[in-house]
Amino acid sequence: MSLLPEIDNDEYTEVEDSKIVETDYRMDIENKNIGAFCTGIDSIKQKIYKILNTERYQHIIYSWDYGVEFKDLIGEPEEYVVPEIERRIKEALIIDERIESVNDFEFDTTTKGSIVVSFTVGTIYGEIEADTEVNY
Repeated sequence: MSLLPEIDNDEYTEVEDSKIVETDYRMDIENKNIGAFCTGIDSIKQKIYKILNTERYQHIIYSWDYGVEFKDLIGEPEEYVVPEIERRIKEALIIDERIESVNDFEFDTTTKGSIVVSFTVGTIYGEIEADTEVNY
């Protein structure tokens, strides 16, 4: 005899994975305001911004799949940092089902300790030009 309750599996139904919701609150970065909604390519642009500005593993409200790891690049040599940034950005963004590719990376390393990265994100709505600055 077991002390655990018996479960009738017929009572439970399997839950299917849900699709990504295409509607999101619109962030007004300049005025530090959130309101209205955005959809489609605007929603993806905002998602790219949010992912690239969220350090992975640092915020308990996000899963460990969300964000990008840049913090541990501080103090590393540029020869290591440049390919790592490309790999990490690709890994972070491709999680979104609407993003099909991340490529055409360009790196501006003229400022010591900082790299400005520009790249193209292929989405189900078309291509988006994106960039971010990584301090190392």
